[in-house]
Amino acid sequence: MLKTSLRSLFAAAVITASGSALAAEITVSAAASLTNAFQDIAANFEAAYPEHKVLLNFAGSGALLQQMAKGAPVDVFASADQDTMDKAQAQGLLTDASRKDFVRNTLVVITPTNSRLTLNQLTDLQQPELQRLAVSNPESVPVGRYSKQALVAHDLWDALSDKIINTQNVRQSLDYVARDEVDAGFVYATDAAIMADKVRVHFTVPLATTVSYPIAMTRQGGSNELSQQFIDFTFNEQSQAVLSKYGFSKP
Repeated sequence: MLKTSLRSLFAAAVITASGSALAAEITVSAAASLTNAFQDIAANFEAAYPEHKVLLNFAGSGALLQQMAKGAPVDVFASADQDTMDKAQAQGLLTDASRKDFVRNTLVVITPTNSRLTLNQLTDLQQPELQRLAVSNPESVPVGRYSKQALVAHDLWDALSDKIINTQNVRQSLDYVARDEVDAGFVYATDAAIMADKVRVHFTVPLATTVSYPIAMTRQGGSNELSQQFIDFTFNEQSQAVLSKYGFSKP
C-alpha cells in the first residue's frame, strides 16, 4: 500500500512538472482598434489552452512598430494597415511568409450623440459650427493616414488644418468625441460601434484603398511555438465570429 501511494505521488509530481514545462507565454502587439476583439480572442485562447498565457499590448500601429524596432519582446504583430506591416517586413522584424490579412474595416466620421451638426460628406466638415476635428497622427497611426488621404483627395486637408486636433490613436479620437471635447472625429466603424450610446456615425468615408489588417509572426516570435498557434486561432470559426461581432468583415 505504501509503495502504491509513493508511486502515485511520484506520477502526480511528474505530470505537474511536465505541465509546467509545457506552459508558455505569448506577447501579442495589436492595433488599438483591435482591443475589444483581441481581449475576447485571447480569453478564448486561454480557455482552450489553460496552460498558456496571452500578454496583450495595444497602441497605434506606428507606435507598436517603434517598440519592436527598439527590441520590445513581441511574438505576434497585428497592424491596422499594410504600410506599417510593410515597414516591419522591410526592417527584418517579421518571420518570412507568416503574414496574412485577417479582417477589414471602414472609416467613418462621428460626432457626440447630442450634436446638432448635419454631416453627409467630407465637404460638410468645413461648416463654421464645426470647430474641432479629431484626426489621429497620420505620421504614425493608420486611421490618421487614411483620414488624411481622404481629405487630401478632396482638397480639404489644408482647409481644415486649423480645426484638426491630433490624437495618438483611434481610441483617443473616439474618447474625445464621446466626451464632447471635439465636434467630430475620424474613427473606424468598429470603434464607433462600441460607444453607440455616446457617438453618432454620420457617414462612411470614401477611400481609394481598402482598410485591411495583416497579422504576422515576428522574427523573435519564430522561436515561440505559440506564435503560429495564436495566428491560426484568429482564423478559426470562433475568433472570426468575435471579430464579426465587433463589426470587422472578412479579408
